[in-house]
Amino acid sequence: MKANLQQQLAIIRRGTEEIVPEEELVAKLKKAILENKPLKIKLGLDPTAPDIHLGHTVVLQKLRQFQDLGHQVIIIIGDFTGRIGDPTGKSETRKQLTEKEVLENAETYKEQIFKVLDINRTEVVFNSKWLASLTFEDVIALAAKVTVARMLEREDFSNRYKNNKPISIHEFFYPLMQGYDSVALEADVELGGTDQKFNLLMGRTLQKEYGQEPQIALTMPILEGLDGVQKMSKSLGNYIGINEPPIEIYGKTMSLSDDLIIRYYELVTSLELKEIENLKNQMQAGLNPRDVKMKLARQLVTQYYGEDAADAAEAHFKKVFQKRDLPDDMPEVGVNGDMLEDGKVWLPKLIVHAGLTSSTSEARRLIKQGAVKVDDERIDDVDCHLQAKEGMVLRVGKRRFARVKIK
Repeated sequence: MKANLQQQLAIIRRGTEEIVPEEELVAKLKKAILENKPLKIKLGLDPTAPDIHLGHTVVLQKLRQFQDLGHQVIIIIGDFTGRIGDPTGKSETRKQLTEKEVLENAETYKEQIFKVLDINRTEVVFNSKWLASLTFEDVIALAAKVTVARMLEREDFSNRYKNNKPISIHEFFYPLMQGYDSVALEADVELGGTDQKFNLLMGRTLQKEYGQEPQIALTMPILEGLDGVQKMSKSLGNYIGINEPPIEIYGKTMSLSDDLIIRYYELVTSLELKEIENLKNQMQAGLNPRDVKMKLARQLVTQYYGEDAADAAEAHFKKVFQKRDLPDDMPEVGVNGDMLEDGKVWLPKLIVHAGLTSSTSEARRLIKQGAVKVDDERIDDVDCHLQAKEGMVLRVGKRRFARVKIK
């Protein structure tokens, strides 16, 4: 291994919320360096949703750092645990996924994680390989190693119990199965968000029970979304998806709160810490945060699409938002007589028809928020019926455009 102990620790600590316990990690790293034997670094992914956003990449970036230090990264696709669904943070029992849904989502995950991880240094395994073969006797023996009181230490289970909300027995098996994954792989370190701490510590508990050296639980912070308040989430609309078009990634990044710029650099980019500290000092000395944000937007697009795409996205942003020009490649939406009544069209329906939102309810919400313009005039009436005109321009938010074509 090229890096010494202190160099490795500095990189591993970057952006990390908690290392439990750090002294055991130090001992594991010393042994790995001495024996030139990489540690097994584990991350479990339950493919409950097919798209990865920057919030998910916080942990993936840390895995990539472990890879670059020479350690072995193992991604566990929870095709078996995914059929239960992680109850973490849930106020009610989650809908169980079918095997078909899990496998479809798993394939999408596998495609996207290698935008961050080195495919040649990543082992991908499905936990059905060992969980599906457990007998009922094995499951009873596994369940006997943890008490109900221990399970109720979890905040989500505890809250549901206190509020008389149902907890299904099968949900208790989720942390047991995630912990058993660590036993099956003899993992040295397991990564997860701060909300996964209970599950990660369960791995330590079960490894001790099975006579193994317990893994280190390393938690990463939950990334705030573009609103700067709630965690990044597709359902909240405050996310940047790594599979989104480059101009979307660039444009969304430019809407980020100035207070979060350095945090995003640290958690979701591969920029060296010295460079990040330099940018922080420059901002404190008076550098316009917009310039630092543009560098961040460019960095993210480059990570996922390359330099050429970053050049094009930056040029598009400057043209549309700094110079207030309309994009050259604006899509056209055809409007025919079936959509018109006395030559008018209901605006929310037109917005959905143009592909600028997925539903009329979302369109109405955006209109109410003042995020919709027609020919550069803001519309705030959710029941607006527009006189359809050839060539009129719809604009939703800062980055979505469409030009109307009457058929």
